[in-house]
Amino acid sequence: MSGLIPQRFVEDLLDRIDLAELIGSRITLKKAGANYKACCPFHDEKTPSFNVRPDKGFYHCFGCGAHGDAISFVREFEGLGFTEAVEELAKRAGLEVPYDRAAKQEMQQARTLTDALEFANRFYHSALTSQQGGYARDYLKQRGLDENIIQQYQIGFAPGTGTALYDAAPKDLKAPLIETRTVSDQYGRPRDLFRNRVMFPIRNTRGKTIAFGGRTLGDDKAKYINSPESDVFHKSREIYGLFEARQAIRQLDKLLVVEGYMDVIALAQHGIHYAVATLGTATNQDSLTALLRHVRHIVFCFDGDQAGFRAADRAMENALELMADGLHLQFLMLPEGEDPDTLVRKEGPDAFQKRIEGATPFSRYLFDRQSEGLDLQLPEHRGELRARVEPLLNKMPRSTLRDAMWHEMLRLCGGRNQWQNRQQGRNYKARGWRGEGQSRPTEERIDVKLSKDSTLCLALLEAPELATEVKALADSTRQLERAGRFARWLLEEKIQTRKTLVAGLATNKQARDRFYNLFDELEHIPARESTLAAARELLSPNEEAARQQRLATLLRNLAQLSPEEREELRTLSAGTLNPKAES
Repeated sequence: MSGLIPQRFVEDLLDRIDLAELIGSRITLKKAGANYKACCPFHDEKTPSFNVRPDKGFYHCFGCGAHGDAISFVREFEGLGFTEAVEELAKRAGLEVPYDRAAKQEMQQARTLTDALEFANRFYHSALTSQQGGYARDYLKQRGLDENIIQQYQIGFAPGTGTALYDAAPKDLKAPLIETRTVSDQYGRPRDLFRNRVMFPIRNTRGKTIAFGGRTLGDDKAKYINSPESDVFHKSREIYGLFEARQAIRQLDKLLVVEGYMDVIALAQHGIHYAVATLGTATNQDSLTALLRHVRHIVFCFDGDQAGFRAADRAMENALELMADGLHLQFLMLPEGEDPDTLVRKEGPDAFQKRIEGATPFSRYLFDRQSEGLDLQLPEHRGELRARVEPLLNKMPRSTLRDAMWHEMLRLCGGRNQWQNRQQGRNYKARGWRGEGQSRPTEERIDVKLSKDSTLCLALLEAPELATEVKALADSTRQLERAGRFARWLLEEKIQTRKTLVAGLATNKQARDRFYNLFDELEHIPARESTLAAARELLSPNEEAARQQRLATLLRNLAQLSPEEREELRTLSAGTLNPKAES
């Protein structure tokens, strides 16, 4: 509907909005000259990198790259669409959005439908506390739900009589209830769709009821039924529990996607407030796009049975075309026979939280699933793995992640030299087919382009003696927060060798907890030589250029090198800062 709002009105609206006042009403801003600064509301940080330029009418975060105007901010912060954001700002400025007549009629119709569904929600919620809702209350109590969580998710009860909702509805809402098919007139007389069911209202990001899910309290053939699609409800685009999650956690940084209403509610009652559920039989691209409008980190949680793995596979395949750099998808497969509702009650929220933290990254899940049933010692099976994986990778957009996964596929599939080397010195006929063993090919690290912060953290892990240089560089920029923190700790503890570092982390619980998640974002760890070479380039760019030049000279005269020059070539190629760094 954005095309139905005149561009001139949008521009006038942006001119009228005080960007600093708008953003300052939602987060704490500090004056910095003519501008304002704050910790970014779109990613977790301790040092402010979020800048607001009221004179220019835009904001920019130097940490995560978030950038935009007043409309962009409201859309991202509130999770609204373009039209909703414009309406929000127009209300703030005391203006009316000049829709054309057709658009106004369409919006008025949508409001009428949501008014009817809001009435139904109030009716069901009230019915839960009535005398006839006793059995539903007992069921919820048996499932361990308390009054607070019932109120938070507006759980209700649909009476068993066939027209209870229709009879209670005001005259002007009866037709909209029929239009949304919350009440059916299929056989020429009204009849409520939901009867004798526990009711779960489905709310959009603005908290408006747009549909329902109902769980039977009897022996109905369908255990759960959902509202049919309507002008205000498209199940592939809606996320159950997202509104409640945003109410509980203002700055969502990740979402846990589970399979059912009760899973979402049980996790919330146990303090895990970022669980949501997609609607329908699978997580499709529409629902993924809806999720990614709010967070860049998604953990899919499925039951550990065959149906759960099939659902996880569909989610993985639907995510392929969306997997740009910066997205972080993981898969949590629960023990067979368990679901989040039962498991969080059995083992507690802390244990379940640890399961979430240990979820399998997207790339590892893909390779693990595609290599199931294959013996990668056999050339035929390595070929089969490539035949399975290559079409999947081809669906991904070009990115660092895709390149890294392509290298991983090639590594797992091996090559001619690897096959020939394994055969040298062996009597092939004596070994027979069984002799091809069960071990996988030797793993080799691959080079992956990392952020400067991650590169320097890895370099400190390999060579703690770099701490002084890293700290100096981190103090001069805001983009190396983790590396600076790690370097300062190394200097405080006077750690200068990798052996001392490992021992320090092993014996110092406070430090271990502090740096436990230092490398969580990494899918692959580059080779030591590549890490140190990249770190040298960051710390001493001129020295690196000289090293590269000297390395090229030695390589051109490789056949005539003296023993000393060969040792120098080895040192330069290894990427060490000096010959002693290896010791």
